[in-house]
Amino acid sequence: MNIYILYFIVFFGVTNVIAFLMMWIDKGKANKKGAQRISEGMLFFMATMFGSVGVYGGMFAFRHKTRKWYFVVGIPFLIVQNIALLFVVYLFLK
Repeated sequence: MNIYILYFIVFFGVTNVIAFLMMWIDKGKANKKGAQRISEGMLFFMATMFGSVGVYGGMFAFRHKTRKWYFVVGIPFLIVQNIALLFVVYLFLK
């Protein structure tokens, strides 16, 4: 296996774990009055930067942002975008 492909797999995994944890942290802060929340823009940024699977998993694991239509529709589109881009990178490095 090409070492660069291994780097991308590790990067993808770490980014998704961070995105999942960000959803968990934001859900915890949502229940506290006056807490500094993680912005929706930052959550979408993490999803765009290959953390879409983590954000999507966090949405349903913690029942967080599931009533926001732009999360319910946008995050699956970003999953497809992330997978397509990873496939293109794989073909380029192959």
